[in-house]
Amino acid sequence: MQTKTIMPQTTMTPSPSITRRRFLYAVAATAGGSMLPGLGGFRASAAGTPAQFPSTEHFWYRLPPAGRYIDSQRGKKAFAYADGRLFLSNDNGRTWPRSLAFPDAHRITFSHILKNGNILFATSTKLYLSTDNLKSCRPITVKAADGSDYVPHAPQNPANPGWYFHTIPGIVSWNVHGKEMLVWGNYCNVVGGATPVNIYYSTDSGRTVKIAYAFGQNPHFRDDGSPGGGSTGALLGNPDNPVLCRHVHAAAYNPAEDAFYACTGDLDRGSGHECHWLRGSYDAKKDQWQWKVLVSTQSNTRYKSGGITFVDGQVYWISDANGPEPHDRGIFRCAAADITHPERHTRLFNPQVESGSMIIQDGVILASHCAPASPLNTGFIVSTDMGRTWAQHDLKELGKRSPTRFHEKNRDGWFRVDLRSGWIDRAEVLFIKPK
Repeated sequence: MQTKTIMPQTTMTPSPSITRRRFLYAVAATAGGSMLPGLGGFRASAAGTPAQFPSTEHFWYRLPPAGRYIDSQRGKKAFAYADGRLFLSNDNGRTWPRSLAFPDAHRITFSHILKNGNILFATSTKLYLSTDNLKSCRPITVKAADGSDYVPHAPQNPANPGWYFHTIPGIVSWNVHGKEMLVWGNYCNVVGGATPVNIYYSTDSGRTVKIAYAFGQNPHFRDDGSPGGGSTGALLGNPDNPVLCRHVHAAAYNPAEDAFYACTGDLDRGSGHECHWLRGSYDAKKDQWQWKVLVSTQSNTRYKSGGITFVDGQVYWISDANGPEPHDRGIFRCAAADITHPERHTRLFNPQVESGSMIIQDGVILASHCAPASPLNTGFIVSTDMGRTWAQHDLKELGKRSPTRFHEKNRDGWFRVDLRSGWIDRAEVLFIKPK
């Protein structure tokens, strides 16, 4: 295995005591993303050719023109928002002929373009669906497992109602027996208010959204009115489920065994492990789920992770391990049956920093550094040969950013990536095209 690491001119080893828990930001993203100084030359329309853009040895990259936050993409479509308005492009962001007034556009925390063109998107606590290319949209009421309406809690502080639908992966739907199925879990209890943790699903292109799994009531993330919750206030979650977590890191589908997997974080705060791997099977005829907790463990292990991806029956993931040393970090691969057997895992690469974001498509593995824990400014990990060789690149001109929410390549071959300040607050969008 060959590795090439491209480091910044000046490196700094972060203190072991510095963790992401101490890098909380409460700055809301502006409509077009915050503007970093000196980046005007890196903002370019999708109409340009790759040779016009800055590049590394392995990929080209570009920021889109300022003015809209491009939140998701699929094929030739892109969904974006600006102050008070939503936008839809049918040519990968070159033009935006369709738009819709939406006063809460700045509150959007989730969006997904489905195969049939439907757009499902969410603000802090509300889901919406457009079925007509943004001519209109309507609210969607989530259904609980028993079929009743799932109503968000009444927040102690209306400014922090919770992040019910925000998620870290960009891939949240899969072809399941010839039908698109949407499955995702909420990454919450950091900013936006205390939130119950759920895994959601839809089998009808977003028209109906239900709860596939509801985690228990974590006493460390009660609704006390603060951005991340605390030890006082209302308990949130399923009172009958002893499985606790802070949030969901990833959910993914394995077609080889017709099963879904999810992993959660973060720590053992005295009420039990929050770091779990779960396996779920869905019975379409009965519209029922069966879930099993495979692993419950500490935060410094390889199981505190993200980026779960299945390729040819093998599962790949990237470790987000932190907490007490030693940290069991790296990008791992194993057979799905061997997830609970670490001695059967292959560590493909170890960036030696925590990271929970990764995508695999067309033989390219693209992952990232968590900026508060990294000596790099905006660190990317890349392999263009499915893990045989590796490189790390620092796009230091972008400033201190954590890349996440990797979307599959659009029709022009560009991955779409969130750039987060700290590791959670939206800042800019970056597009990356492998060479």
